[in-house]
Amino acid sequence: MEYADDIIRKVADEALLQWNVRPAKVALVSRTENVVFRIDAEEGHAYALRVHRPGYHTLAELESEPLWTTALNAAGVGAPVAEKTRTGGHYAAVGVPGTDEVRHVGLIPWFDGVGLDQMIEQAPDATTRDSHFQQLGRLMATMHEQAATWTPPPGFQRHAFDEAGLMGEAPFWGRFWDVPELTSPQRAVLIAARSRLHTRLSEYGKDPRTYSMIHADLRSTNVLVAGDQVHVIDFDDAGFGWHLYDVAVALAEPYALDSDYEPIRDALVEGYRARRALSDEDLALLPQFLVARLLASLGWLHDRPEVDLYALLPTMIEIACGHADALVNNSP
Repeated sequence: MEYADDIIRKVADEALLQWNVRPAKVALVSRTENVVFRIDAEEGHAYALRVHRPGYHTLAELESEPLWTTALNAAGVGAPVAEKTRTGGHYAAVGVPGTDEVRHVGLIPWFDGVGLDQMIEQAPDATTRDSHFQQLGRLMATMHEQAATWTPPPGFQRHAFDEAGLMGEAPFWGRFWDVPELTSPQRAVLIAARSRLHTRLSEYGKDPRTYSMIHADLRSTNVLVAGDQVHVIDFDDAGFGWHLYDVAVALAEPYALDSDYEPIRDALVEGYRARRALSDEDLALLPQFLVARLLASLGWLHDRPEVDLYALLPTMIEIACGHADALVNNSP
């Protein structure tokens, strides 16, 4: 359930008492997966306070996020690490006033910078645009190399975007083929694509070279550039999955699905290969991961009618069904 701004603000104010932070200003900045406030502290630091969506993560899964972001920072990737509460954990449990619901709330550093999405959209020419995608590719490769050689500590828990998490009976982001707005032909093609993808993902396997912890939402909107510093934000979806899924996420953006798809893909791959190997054999599977991402996104959007992006559901259905049809009918 979504609550009015004044109710969720009370949750934020109550949660802030769990940290050694004296807020000078509290501003609501977004409502998507989570409700996010910017906190400007009297001490001069800024933070993002996240009121987490109920039922998405357990506390153990939330507490695992800073374990990976800490390891990424050690590998040279600028990632936000949750601040510890007065009691030593990273999250506060706060009741929603007037209800029996409890929300987990976390506090992370606020990173300033220009969104890579803005830099891409405002690029004056294709060469500049491609250089930004090369940068994104290099960043992905660095993250994947760290994750592929990293052993999560005991007790580490996160979800998985594997064959079951993406194409199983109960996908992590919802049963996309059950979206009521689908026509009968559209539903049929999504069911066929789901079956084919489940089989192919199972056959691909989970070699650490290609499957490890991934960001799982490494879109250009989640990369901030500040001078020579690059920060990756929003690790809420991070879990175990294939590296190619991260690549597909970046290429599932509207501006990357048009006639410029191939040069954008090539630029991203060029940047990736400058830091880490990516075989032609693996790369040939990218179209399947692109369809998997589009179908997963359809399920995600349908389950969140409260977000502004929900208005794009009819468009998302057309895009997802078009790519699913191509997968089913144009591939062996």
